[in-house]
Amino acid sequence: MARVELIMPKMGESVSEATIITWSKNIGDIIELDETIIEIATDKVDSEVPSTHEGKLVEMLFQADDVVQVGQPFAILETDEDDQEETPIVKSEALINQPSNNESPISIKEENKISEEKIVKSMSDRFYSPLVKSIASQEGIPFEELEKIKGTGNEGRVTKSDILTYIQSRNIQPTNEDIISKTTVTKESSEVNEVKTEITATKVNIPNTGGTEIVEMDRMRKLISAHMTKSKSTSAHITSFVEADMTSIVNWRNSVKDNFKKKEGQNITFTPIIIEAMAKAVKEFPMINVSVDGTNIHIHKNVNIGMAAALPDGNLIVPVIKECQNKNLIGITKSVNDLAVRARKGALKPDDIQGGTITMTNVGTFGNLMGTPIINQPQVAIMACGVIKKKPVVLETEDGDVIAIRHMMFLSLSYDHRVVDGALGGQFVRKVADYLEQFDNHQTI
Repeated sequence: MARVELIMPKMGESVSEATIITWSKNIGDIIELDETIIEIATDKVDSEVPSTHEGKLVEMLFQADDVVQVGQPFAILETDEDDQEETPIVKSEALINQPSNNESPISIKEENKISEEKIVKSMSDRFYSPLVKSIASQEGIPFEELEKIKGTGNEGRVTKSDILTYIQSRNIQPTNEDIISKTTVTKESSEVNEVKTEITATKVNIPNTGGTEIVEMDRMRKLISAHMTKSKSTSAHITSFVEADMTSIVNWRNSVKDNFKKKEGQNITFTPIIIEAMAKAVKEFPMINVSVDGTNIHIHKNVNIGMAAALPDGNLIVPVIKECQNKNLIGITKSVNDLAVRARKGALKPDDIQGGTITMTNVGTFGNLMGTPIINQPQVAIMACGVIKKKPVVLETEDGDVIAIRHMMFLSLSYDHRVVDGALGGQFVRKVADYLEQFDNHQTI
């Protein structure tokens, strides 16, 4: 019999770890190839992990709610394959190699340690994820120093947060050479992070007003809370507003929605029309379609627009419509409908929420006139669309100004003032409104 480690697979761009939600199998169960063994959560998406081997489940290396790094083993199977080519399993060796009468537990422990050092995972009995190793290499942290970092993960594992916190404290007390090489920006960043850590750790004393129920945030709400707080502390938020006349679009949609439903089997909403206008505006203002990495600006060639969607449980998720610049209105509509349906069913894949370059959110769904949304990091802009509402508007005509009833909608753009100035932000949201107002209401789909 051979013992095989099941490894946590890579589940999408920038996804480095996953939380085990539940085990689909128990110890002793026979697992078939590609059969689901665990359900996991990455960021805001739940997924199933299939087994890469056939065999009997003999060890669960993690329990529900544990965090597992990509590339880390999470279970051990016993298979019928030849075990000569299998990588030795640390935990199984510890059980097999019991000390004899002539051997002390200390010597056996040392032998096991030597065996563990042969495994590619790390040079010690503590696991280091590829991300942690990469950060340590970039920061010039030798292995001996890495071993001294206190880990807060499972079984003392060093997490990304642990090593970044260590690097910040390491930079606070620099050597003479470090003082010469460190920039003012690095020092200021360390100070900000210290203050943020102190504030986060502070316990708030809430007065007992009687009849109070305390409910812990669920997993997704905790993620959203951390993501939003990080965004506000990272970006210098500023918001610009414009009002768009949506009358032509409203009339056009009313005239085609029944035929579109019969032809395509799905509804056409205002969301894909707005996304199309955003994609067109990005072509004229490409510096709104960027991300910030320290002092570097990444200019994205593809326009991948995130679509904030409310879930039945009240939480929020942002699936991404990829390469909007290459899609027509029908293509965008189908992508929007597909992602919206799968979001409500909880059937999104990790890649469905990755790679966004700019985001839109429709606060008008809830009857709101306008909103000031928080930027979805590491993007630099997010646009909110208010409710489309009839109101009297002054129109300029050849015969003079007249007051008419029009379908109006507020657009608000929150953007990162570190890299997007008011002129660029204001021009972009105005251009989106121009494309909406110039919509061709004679087109057929």
